[in-house]
Amino acid sequence: MPEPSAPLESYEGKPALLTSAVKSWSLLLLVFLAVHFAALFSPSLLDDADATHANAAQHMARSGDWVTLYVNGIRYLEKPPLPYWLAAIDYHLFGYNVFATHLPISLGVLGCAILAWLWSRRAYGERAAFYAALAVLTSIGVFLWTRFMIPESLLTFFIGLSLYTFLTGLEDRKPARFYVCYASLAIAVLAKGLIAPVFFGAAVIPYLIVTGEWRQWRQMRIVTGVLLFLAIAAPWHVLAALRNPDHGNPVGNVPSPGHVHGFLYFYFINEHFLRFLGKRYPHDYNKQNFYAFWFGQLAWLFPWSLFLPAALIRAWRNRSIFASDLRYDATNTIQFLDPRMTAHYASSLASRLRFRARTGLLLSIFSGFILVFFSISTNQEYYTWPAWFGILILITGSLATIEEAPSGTNARWINASSAWLTGAHAVLALIGVAAAIALGAGLWSSRNLPFTADVGSLMAHRGVGDYSLATSHLFDLTGAAFAGLRLPALIAAFALLFGTLAAWWLRRKGHGFEATVSVALTAGLFLIAAHIALVRFQGMLSSRPMADTINRLAGPNDQLIIYGDQADGSSVVFYTHRQALLAHGQKSYFEDKFGSSMIWGSNYPDAPHIFLTDSEFLPMWGTGPRKFLFVGGDLHDHVEKLLAGHLYKLQELSDKTLYTDRPVQ
Repeated sequence: MPEPSAPLESYEGKPALLTSAVKSWSLLLLVFLAVHFAALFSPSLLDDADATHANAAQHMARSGDWVTLYVNGIRYLEKPPLPYWLAAIDYHLFGYNVFATHLPISLGVLGCAILAWLWSRRAYGERAAFYAALAVLTSIGVFLWTRFMIPESLLTFFIGLSLYTFLTGLEDRKPARFYVCYASLAIAVLAKGLIAPVFFGAAVIPYLIVTGEWRQWRQMRIVTGVLLFLAIAAPWHVLAALRNPDHGNPVGNVPSPGHVHGFLYFYFINEHFLRFLGKRYPHDYNKQNFYAFWFGQLAWLFPWSLFLPAALIRAWRNRSIFASDLRYDATNTIQFLDPRMTAHYASSLASRLRFRARTGLLLSIFSGFILVFFSISTNQEYYTWPAWFGILILITGSLATIEEAPSGTNARWINASSAWLTGAHAVLALIGVAAAIALGAGLWSSRNLPFTADVGSLMAHRGVGDYSLATSHLFDLTGAAFAGLRLPALIAAFALLFGTLAAWWLRRKGHGFEATVSVALTAGLFLIAAHIALVRFQGMLSSRPMADTINRLAGPNDQLIIYGDQADGSSVVFYTHRQALLAHGQKSYFEDKFGSSMIWGSNYPDAPHIFLTDSEFLPMWGTGPRKFLFVGGDLHDHVEKLLAGHLYKLQELSDKTLYTDRPVQ
């Protein structure tokens, strides 16, 4: 007779990997190390958001100011501090590098996998727990949106922990767990802002109403819990408001020199409320269209999204479990009449079914609200990261339950037709074969082309979404760039062809567990290939080599100048440890297009004068200390014309050029 922790629907022997948590986590940790941890060391920090956020953490570590974020010497008030605190601590431990910057984000992914395992283990059993953790570690979106420094994995972990401790606190009648709930929710606020309590409340309040658990409000320790929440979340906000007050007499939401709203307005109104309404200033963001947004969710959850239809079918057939009462049909009766089932195990089974039903309700509301919320709001592709956590638990829970359902019975209440799973594998195999053929064609067509290390130099500049979407550069890929991607293309083609076909064959033969693990390992190998490809794009996405050139040639008093937006060369600022002057000829154009993350802070009276017009920039060039000029994007022609005859080119990298104002001795 299995222990109560065994899968609910099966009394047969478990797959070898599930006979102990040690065996399960041996493979899970191997996947984490191969896919996520190994990717911490390369490529170098990317320009734009990645290195910009790293600059803020770098300033924090060097200055000791743990309250106000600064980027290139300018106040950076739009972000909560937790990711920067963690990165700053890492810099003291590991130095200023990409590993230290991204380590907290990857540990957040591991935390989400552990939490998914714990939650699914209680709700669905050992198999589902293993699948849930595996899905977190091998989903395309989770991997893709942890390649640069954004807080979504940390936000997801702490919101997920708050929901889990809330639910288990109610189910087990252990009020002390609510303090963990309030504390983790407060930490989530420090990770991402006010959306954390909004998402939490949007899930919990309907859940309490539907289940009638609101009657247990005394157990929730609301008064002392809110005090704990404020004790953790409020101090930084109060200090940030005190150190960054209003200056002058601000009018409207547009800052002007010496007249600027302080932290309270900028952070709470501009960055939260006006951002949702699409009225935030400056308008430096975009919104995906309806079809791209919803199709994107399937892409970010791939390959696990292929099992979503089977999960939805099963959820519809079991829709009555979302009510407070439970119904059992013949399948459950067979289980409870099994002579091997003790009274203790039967009681545990009923408790698990109740927890499973309530998990489904809570996570469905939570994930559904987030998806609807960001389909209305302005958005980036990764904003729905927290919803993926809940969806993956529900998908893998249904998948495991279907695989473990008793055979030979009309188990419609608990089972979906196995044809749905076989069909999902068939679709995956078709996708894999088609992708392998396309990659093979690319490999064949590029067989005579020379290998080019700087793949970015061969990219087009199509400007999809004006590069305000995180995936805009994917549309710049050209055939000529493929020659530099032969190795990752070969690995990906091999994985997609043989892995998906093997998984389909195993499913057809009735080896459900092996088929599902094959899908995960195929995805893991594909993600390793994707990381190799990302490293090949380093010249386009990062300016680290130019920073190395400056560090080799520059003296302590030499100056770094970026022509245009600091985000274009933010990795140069990080790796040179220098404050950059930002030059551009048209101030109005600069405010609308460039430096948007620095506009508010630049209008404080004590902000350093780093923003230069052409009339200020020209007299500096060629005089005083040596100048190093970084030029990116579409500004080369303007700079060449502006400084004609006085430019000395040091280095070219993709579409970026590094100049100096005098010959190098």
